[in-house]
Amino acid sequence: MRSGGWTFVSIRSDNVTQGAFRNPMEELTTFLQAHPDVQFVDVLLPDLCNVIRGKRLPRADLDKFYQEGFQVPSSIMLLDVTGEGGDPGGRGFSDGDPDVCARPVAGTLQRVPWFDEPLGQVLGTLYDLDGSPCSVDPRHVLSSVCKRLTAEGLFPVVALELEFYLIDLNLAATGTVQPPLLPTSGHRVRDTQVYSISDLEGFSKFLGDVSRACEAQNIRLGAASTEYAQGQYEINLHHVPDVQVAADHAILLQRVVRGTARRHGAAATFMAKPYREDAGSGLHVHLSLVDEEGHNVFDDGTEVGSPVLRHALGGLLETMPEAMALFAPNVNSYRRFVPNLYVPIRRSWGYNNRSVAVRIPAGANSSRRLEHRVAGADANPYLVLATVLAGVHHGIQHRLDPGEASVGNVCGDRDPDLSFSWQAALDALAVGQILSEYLGADYLDLYRLTKQFEHDNYYDQFSPLEFDWYLNLG
Repeated sequence: MRSGGWTFVSIRSDNVTQGAFRNPMEELTTFLQAHPDVQFVDVLLPDLCNVIRGKRLPRADLDKFYQEGFQVPSSIMLLDVTGEGGDPGGRGFSDGDPDVCARPVAGTLQRVPWFDEPLGQVLGTLYDLDGSPCSVDPRHVLSSVCKRLTAEGLFPVVALELEFYLIDLNLAATGTVQPPLLPTSGHRVRDTQVYSISDLEGFSKFLGDVSRACEAQNIRLGAASTEYAQGQYEINLHHVPDVQVAADHAILLQRVVRGTARRHGAAATFMAKPYREDAGSGLHVHLSLVDEEGHNVFDDGTEVGSPVLRHALGGLLETMPEAMALFAPNVNSYRRFVPNLYVPIRRSWGYNNRSVAVRIPAGANSSRRLEHRVAGADANPYLVLATVLAGVHHGIQHRLDPGEASVGNVCGDRDPDLSFSWQAALDALAVGQILSEYLGADYLDLYRLTKQFEHDNYYDQFSPLEFDWYLNLG
């Protein structure tokens, strides 16, 4: 049923095909016939840092890939943001770096609209050589968590919102971050004009090309808006009844935005906090749960929402301390958590209140949903969704009470139980007891070790400020 902009449907599998093709070979044949000029296809394998890894396959090898896949070491999913491997848990150097099999994700084979030469792309996912899902692929981590809910007749309906900045492409190459020149005026955006239509008009061709590229890839977009900073934009993805597809769309949207921005002489960044004084960029999760008949279990016919909604909120608040390392995956992520910038810094929830961590948006009771606002735009969407679903399931299972709804501004003081530094968050993840039951203790340990390796390498570098402050040659 459709209500309040949300479509509630019964869904029996978290592996719903994204396109119209149920047979992968039919999808490939149709694509090759429609695009005879495409001689290469990129197989996209997003790792835990959202870096797209994979292979570029010639047209002649696509048939074999669709029938057999190709082999690739699973350690590519455990690299830090620079592409370095720290041998986490002995995965990489110590175990001989064994291969697994990469296979195509059905419904994602599309032409790349922004590329100068004819090129195709398809999402890939990893399987062990015995055919079982590879445990270090974030896509399968999300699937395993979702199954905990679907096994009990609860089916997520999800929409993601992504914020990003457009910056000057030439200056970015030198490490300088500034807004780009507006095509319509030749001037830079200098002011914070939240929801400014004129700023949208300044990059209307860019936004139009993003929309057309997404439409060509079966990615349905909602509204686009300017955000609370110079050169910052938000694009909403439509809700879908498949969590893997929702995360796939977020990854593909980022690729579309970056590629399209370059064609318009700008660069796009999903860095959590590129400007010290301005707002950061978030990845917001909108979530409802429906039962087997398609009824929204968060709705009880009242403006308050059902007990199931309250339990889900309770689980999200309880798991938040150990989840921060997944919502904020690098050193820059923690710069985003600044008081009074519409970024949640307390375990809180409320109705129609953007200062809380988990908001219940206004709207029809029948379309009751929650909006999780903690994760940054730099976080991995598969792992963010897995973490949110884990919290929801934990709260429902244990009938947790979230306490009273927050009223007014609650993002003025930091919550002492939340980690606002990278190392503290990694330490909290290491001792957490709840998420390991959902995402897997082995996987979370590998994630933490990979990020600890990245953390240590970052802090092993000398910054110019360090010499400026401490060299002391006077």
